[in-house]
Amino acid sequence: METKALTTTTWQLDKAHSELLFKVKHLMITHVKGEFRDFDATVSTTGIDFQGAEIEAVVRTASIDTNHADRDAHLKSADFFDCDNHPTMTFAGKAYHISGSNYEIRGILTIKAISHPVTLKAEYGGIMKDPWGNEKCGFSFTGKISRSLWNITWNAALEAGGVLVSDEVVLMGEIQLSKL
Repeated sequence: METKALTTTTWQLDKAHSELLFKVKHLMITHVKGEFRDFDATVSTTGIDFQGAEIEAVVRTASIDTNHADRDAHLKSADFFDCDNHPTMTFAGKAYHISGSNYEIRGILTIKAISHPVTLKAEYGGIMKDPWGNEKCGFSFTGKISRSLWNITWNAALEAGGVLVSDEVVLMGEIQLSKL
């Protein structure tokens, strides 16, 4: 019986058509959002879909932007991301097809040299050729993490009870990849 070797396909992040967002509760009454503007990702697949795809992502922590310069400076400080000592955070994971266009992405998120497993829910948008003949694919993803797991614990107690910033961080992304 003849067996066919599986071909590996590599996909690279299309930075111009991707975004990495987060939001946290502020004063426990509203969400404040932000984004990381400088990040990269590579996805390697075998076969005809993204089942078992290997994902490697690097985010430059100093690229954090919440549209508020003072808050951004605080987030870059040792109270939060400590960008001078930890210029990147990384994610290494695999995609698992659930059903239809739904995937689960399981991996290891490393922030400030501390690693923990995370699970993200992803929706596969499909594959399309752009007007220049480049093959593209897209995913939207969401997830939640507890920032204290990575020793990001700065906070302030509120007079009426509660804290200034929630421990829970909601992650969201729109990722477009180009086939290499």
